[in-house]
Parts: sequence; structure tokens; C-alpha cells
Amino acid sequence: MINLSLLRDRAAMLAKVRQFFAERNVLEVDCCALRPCPAIDSNIDVIPAEVAPFQIGYLHTSPEYAMKELLSQGTGDIFYLGHVFRQGEIGRLHNPEFTMAEWYRLGLSFEQMIEETCELIQMFFSHALPKKRITYREAFATYAGLDDIEAPISQLQRAAHKLDLHTDPAWERETLMHLLLTHAIEPAFNPNELTILTHYPPNEAALACVVEKDGHMAAERFEAYYQGVELCNGYHELADGIELRRRFQEENAIRARSGKPAYALDEPFLASLGAKFPDCCGVSVGIDRLLFLRHKVQTLSDILPFAWLVTDKQAD
Repeated sequence: MINLSLLRDRAAMLAKVRQFFAERNVLEVDCCALRPCPAIDSNIDVIPAEVAPFQIGYLHTSPEYAMKELLSQGTGDIFYLGHVFRQGEIGRLHNPEFTMAEWYRLGLSFEQMIEETCELIQMFFSHALPKKRITYREAFATYAGLDDIEAPISQLQRAAHKLDLHTDPAWERETLMHLLLTHAIEPAFNPNELTILTHYPPNEAALACVVEKDGHMAAERFEAYYQGVELCNGYHELADGIELRRRFQEENAIRARSGKPAYALDEPFLASLGAKFPDCCGVSVGIDRLLFLRHKVQTLSDILPFAWLVTDKQAD
């Protein structure tokens, strides 16, 4: 049974999001959901679709590649508000189809992009959210007593064992760091603060620029958390197609080692990252998760008009 009150509030909040961007003269773009090449991320799997005999397309996990092609053609500031798709993401906080707001700003610094993202998140709450900024390096030192750069693998393994987390001796450093991030660092954030985690290590840069910060190299990437829920992922966007190709090849190698299929590189997207691609920051925000927190429900499916059923094995 559809809850009409929640349905009306969803419509009202989507209208407010569009008004948020209209006030800032950010153009809405309607990106295709079906792409010939998928986004490449070792942690995200795509949903394939047969578009013709012997021709496979992929439902987009984010409008990022298409939006960056548009940016290279001179659109200026743009946003997308619509559905994206990810294979296997079913659970209390996941649905294989969900609503994302993604936008790119040419005139904003990395710091200003963080502030604008917080402003959009704040719209979903009737009370002011206290905010806390912390770097990745500070978070590991504060909540795990670890130096994220210098700590040897043996120390990371001991830290995981203290939390009764299963590890494999063959695991690489990056795998252990991610395990500690999700099981030691993120759970330690104050649930009543909007926590913004910034400046990830270079190996976690994804599509972000890497800069020197406090004597170490760090990615200009940020994520925000509230009530234990990850809400966004933002970057100072890397415009170097050669470096992104290297990163994608590395992600494909990680996929292959994990027994996952490697994906073809999106050559039109990589070609767009040249002299015509503007310096900009971008971020994606999970709208369904904001509605989940706004209405204080138990599962994401409670605020979705249509949701995939969750089995016991799929529950988060």
C-alpha cells in the first residue's frame, strides 16, 4: 500500500532540490540511463541490458560520464536528478534502483563545494544539523589510533582482530584500510553531527585530484555521514584522461583479482577530459537516504513507492 503522505513529501522535496539549483543558475540535464560502456569501480557492479542481438548496454550507476562529456562541450554548471542503478545493492539502506542528485560547479572551490552540499542536505531536516569536518588521516588517528600512511599491514591486521573482524593474510593494505574505515572509523562518528570526511589517501582518489596537504599527498574527495548513513561522495574533479585511464585499468585489475568481470573503458568519456574540460567540483547525493532520515523510518523501502523485496540473506 502506497503511503500518500510520503509520496507527496517526496514530490515536494524533489521540487525543492530543483529550486535549490534554479536559484544558483545551475542547468538541469537529462542524461541517458543506458550507456554502451559502464563506469569502472572495483566496488560497484553494473546491470547489463541487451539492447539488440549481440549488443549489450549498461544501466548507469551514476550520470557522471555523460555529464562530464557535456561539461567539455561548454554547458557550464549542471545538475541531474533522477534514477541510477547498481547490481546486487539490496538491503536496509540499498535498492538496485535509487534517486540521485549529482551536480558540477565551475566557480566553486573544493571547500565551497562541501558547504553547498551541506546546504542541500540541510534542506531535508527541520532542525539545524551540527557539522564536523575531519580528514581521513585525522579520523584514523582519532578513532583507531593508527597512522594511515605509516602503519604496517601487521598493525592494521591487529586493529581489525581487536574488533573481531575476519581478515585474510593475503589481503592488501588497501583492503584492510577500507575494512577499518567501515567498521571502526565510520561507526565512531557522532550520529547527531553531520560529519564530513575529507582528503582521502591517493589510492582512494577515485576520480578526484590529488594534492599535497600537510606534507602528504591526499585526494580532494569528501563524503558526508549522518545518523550512521553515508549520504554523498564529492570530488575536485580530475581532468587528466591519461591518469584516469591508469586508475581505471587498476580498478579492472582489482576486479579481476576478485573474480569480477573487467569492463571496457569508455573512450568518448576519456577523450572529453582534455583542454576543453573545465576545472570543477562535483558531488552525488543519495536522495532516498535523505528521505529515509527525514521520515525516521526503518528501511529504505519504507519511503520508496516501489522497492525490491529484501530477503534475510540480503539484509544489511
